[in-house]
Amino acid sequence: MDARDAELKKELNATLQARRELGEEYESALVDSFLEKVDQRIDGAVERRVRRQMAEQQMVVARGARAPKPTDSWGERFGFGIVSLVLAIPLSAIGGGIAHLPGLLVAWAGIVGVNAFSAARVNPSLFGGRRKRDKDEDRWEE
Repeated sequence: MDARDAELKKELNATLQARRELGEEYESALVDSFLEKVDQRIDGAVERRVRRQMAEQQMVVARGARAPKPTDSWGERFGFGIVSLVLAIPLSAIGGGIAHLPGLLVAWAGIVGVNAFSAARVNPSLFGGRRKRDKDEDRWEE
């Protein structure tokens, strides 16, 4: 139970105690007063929630309407780079050992190609890929 709940419980106990002391003729006024406090508490919670959601939406807009993807994490990209470099060693050895320089070049072309494809998937505009067109670009200015 947090401090706000304890405060609300204290308010309820005070309202019930006042009802016992004042009698039933003041019951509706006491209940209305308590419900107004509960309503204010709910309004405050909703307002905080709305402000938080608005701030999150503004962050998305500030990032260029590109929400972070769960697969677009730094750790995943770093791990992919490490695995790529680790696999480059045996691929270089096999390609260079079998076909000498042309085999080495083919192995490294494949490694670079896989990494370029991965980078383009994460950031499509990196290699001049498709960009989302703004809907307002096609409209006539009035």
